[in-house]
Amino acid sequence: MSSPHKALAQPASSADAAPGDEPGAAGRAHGRGTPPRDPGDKGSWRSRLYRWDMKASPYAFIAPFFIVFGAFSLVPLLYTAWYSLHNVQLSDLDNQTWAGLANYQNLLSSDFFWNALWVTLTIGVISTVPQLLMAIGIAHLLNYKLRGSTVWRVVMLTPYATSVAAATLVFVLLYSWDGGMINWMLDFVGIDPVNWRESDWGSKFAVSTIVIWRWTGYNALIYLAAMQAIPADLYESASIDGANRWQQFRHVTVPQLRPTILFTVVVSTIGATQLFGEPLLFGGVSGSKGGSGHQYQTLGLYMYDQGWVIGNLGKASAIAWSMFLILLIVAVIQLLVSRRLRKSQ
Repeated sequence: MSSPHKALAQPASSADAAPGDEPGAAGRAHGRGTPPRDPGDKGSWRSRLYRWDMKASPYAFIAPFFIVFGAFSLVPLLYTAWYSLHNVQLSDLDNQTWAGLANYQNLLSSDFFWNALWVTLTIGVISTVPQLLMAIGIAHLLNYKLRGSTVWRVVMLTPYATSVAAATLVFVLLYSWDGGMINWMLDFVGIDPVNWRESDWGSKFAVSTIVIWRWTGYNALIYLAAMQAIPADLYESASIDGANRWQQFRHVTVPQLRPTILFTVVVSTIGATQLFGEPLLFGGVSGSKGGSGHQYQTLGLYMYDQGWVIGNLGKASAIAWSMFLILLIVAVIQLLVSRRLRKSQ
């Protein structure tokens, strides 16, 4: 005979249980902890709402950017492309006649366009090269432990935070023909004063100094951030091998900064292509013409002169799209060079 205690200890099988005794037992026997819910109940509705929220929320967060970008960037860009294929006058926007590629053909045969392209390239070179060299040197000095390093970094960023109008007006006073500090210094060392606005290379140099003053500190902070990301082990290994600070800078710092240097070169090239405020304010009354002889008329000034002074919006739109194509070429060159740098590393 079996003990009553043993009989009570044995669990009842699912086959012996009555159908109405334990509703959850059959569900557990089939591998489910709870019975299935009705699809129309409250819990299922909340589950669907949660899944919908997880899928739609990221798009809702980024939607404002795309709305603003489409309204103020994409639509004007496409509308400018449409204008570039028409003869459109600022005084009569309703009357538009189809011109096809005539505006672009007019640009290619215009001496003013090639002059503006040459001026843009020249100012870009004589402002970008010294600017980046000075920025690397300043960043190298700030990379070492100096007293008040935070203050120096803020000072480096101050010219960038200064408005274009304020900075250019100060430089106009410095380069003034009569009473300017630059001509006073030249006269002090025995050099004849220079009419900076009317001089060909003098005007380009003056505009370039404004760009150099405004953007050197900004690029220096970018280089400084890249330098601080270089592993200290590389400098320690070079120091053990007997390399001095100059050799460490040449063989350790500069090679590690190649991607950053490429980035700053491309950004500076884009900025030089779109250069507008500095030469416009530097020229004063004849600022849109780039001087009496168009000696510092950039592509930005040429577009402004054609569109808002002369009123030929079709030609101005063609100039804008020509600048856009130039920037696309610069972007392709950057992509090819960056790929080659990655392969070499």
